[in-house]
Amino acid sequence: PSPAGASPGSGALNPFDRRLKRKQKNWAALPGEPAKCDYLREEVGGRIADRVFDIARTFPLALDVGSGRGYIAQHLTKETVEKLIQVDIAENALKNAVESEIPTVRVVADEEFLPFKEDTFDLVVSSLRYKSHDPCVSVLQIHQVLKPDGVFVGAMFGGDTLYELRCSLQLAELEREGGFSPHVSPFTAVADLGHLLSRAGFNTLTVDTDEIQVNYPGLFEVMEDLQGKYVLCMGESNCSWNRKPLLHRETMLAAAAIYQEMYGNSDGSVPATFQIYYMIGWKYHESQAKPAQRGSATVSFGDLAKIEGLLKRGKK
Repeated sequence: PSPAGASPGSGALNPFDRRLKRKQKNWAALPGEPAKCDYLREEVGGRIADRVFDIARTFPLALDVGSGRGYIAQHLTKETVEKLIQVDIAENALKNAVESEIPTVRVVADEEFLPFKEDTFDLVVSSLRYKSHDPCVSVLQIHQVLKPDGVFVGAMFGGDTLYELRCSLQLAELEREGGFSPHVSPFTAVADLGHLLSRAGFNTLTVDTDEIQVNYPGLFEVMEDLQGKYVLCMGESNCSWNRKPLLHRETMLAAAAIYQEMYGNSDGSVPATFQIYYMIGWKYHESQAKPAQRGSATVSFGDLAKIEGLLKRGKK
């Protein structure tokens, strides 16, 4: 068995408490709670499904890693995915999953240690599950279970997610307590994402970013909603080993004032930004198109201007 802080199969210490993560996500998926805060995951799940629809093929067998209550599956159709396996670390999430028209099998398993054979799935999807654990281990696992020419379509929180809240809390703690501790788990930078997918073995990569901004009356309303949406529904409260258990009241009041001063809107509300990275990667197969060798081009970009001039003269 792996030591308490280790990622399965990695041999390296993980900065996150996986047992606490399982408890958080099971608690997050209790009946009744998700209805308060599903809208963010449902929105991102729909955008992932749109990217799957853009791929002109039918997938006989697909895997949803960290499926939660089925936020992606409810947007997919049986014409696109013939059979779906949903995997989540929290059994409560799977018990309360939204019904889908696709034949579905649900499996309780850690996303960092997928219990499937190599070259099993034609498609793997995953939404908002790669923030608070080792993304390298997870992406390697996904690449392993994909068939050659299989595709991975995923989304994760970007580095600017909740930057208003994080900055306000840090400044308030520095002022009132002489130092700060992380209260939100760290996020991946976009510059690292393509490198992460390439190292895992994916090719023909596509990475794009989007932002979803929600306005609140103030910092305390942000914290209350995050307790529902971000912690309850996603099980994504900070579970790093060096986490600080609580914030003092004076620090919270100072953070609220800083939040309003630095980021407040003209109507008195404050914004909370969720940055989302969307990624698509293919597992290599010999039938896939290959880039031309460097230096093999017969036309330069400088010739494009000449072509445009010829077209204009032709129209005249």
